[in-house]
Amino acid sequence: MSEISFNEQKPEVPVIIIERDDDEQQKGVSGVKPLSRRARWLRRLLMLATILAVAVGVLAAYHLWRYYYHIGVPVSTTPSENIAKLKAPIVNETPEVVMTSDDVLGVALDFYAIHGLQASLSFEEPDTADASVFLYCRSADHKPDETYLGSLVVEGEELEADRSRLGYMAMADGRMVIGVSRSEKVKDYVAGRGGSFFRQFILVSDGVIPSRFYLHGKVERRAIGRIDDTLYFIATRNKETLWDFADALREYGFIDAIYITGGTDYCFYRSADGRLHDIGDVADYPHTKWQGVIPWLVFRKMD
Repeated sequence: MSEISFNEQKPEVPVIIIERDDDEQQKGVSGVKPLSRRARWLRRLLMLATILAVAVGVLAAYHLWRYYYHIGVPVSTTPSENIAKLKAPIVNETPEVVMTSDDVLGVALDFYAIHGLQASLSFEEPDTADASVFLYCRSADHKPDETYLGSLVVEGEELEADRSRLGYMAMADGRMVIGVSRSEKVKDYVAGRGGSFFRQFILVSDGVIPSRFYLHGKVERRAIGRIDDTLYFIATRNKETLWDFADALREYGFIDAIYITGGTDYCFYRSADGRLHDIGDVADYPHTKWQGVIPWLVFRKMD
């Protein structure tokens, strides 16, 4: 056996040096070449454009929500709920209009509760001899050029599409509802059913009156209102501001109420015995001005 020298040196550990040329050093650790200055600016612009597009979308969605849903008053019944009411079975009642009077917050009011009747719109003013008619009144307003203010559908025919007035009344298949909404879902539904629809100013919505009205001065006022599932035609006996009229309706207990134009126009109602009672001055009947233009709201006995 050969003797191993104590002084024998250990093998050297080799030192490995990796050299990179300039191009390789610029690639970075990942081996991907960094973006040029122009590419970096384009990427930043793309990110900024994306952020702006998202912000614009959110802002548009917010304004759309405010337009349709934030209308300044609470809403008691959604369009879908009112459509469900129009689809519900008809409750059989004795056809009649029950008239009562009261003084509310200093406003003298006549109430005409509507029972067992179906509503429609007609351009022909009812004949006083027509025993099927138990009540009629005005509905939508119109301009001097005979265009209508607010969406209007008469017997399935759409004559105007205008959401500027948020109160509405809809009638189809023997049922009728009032409500408050900018949506046209109810209008489209009744149009498809051959029914009628009109829009008017809000007086009361879910027991709350608007903070602002667009009609001023003191004149005779009329409305269609709802307490529970009963609709009422309401008329003041004296000249009133719209604010006082609406506040009196709210105080009396109306959940919803919409304005009816023509505060001094003649109309009539019938009691359960079929007897006709005048509302207004019978000397004004029939109305010769705007014949064929006025859409009359007519309540008749069920077919």
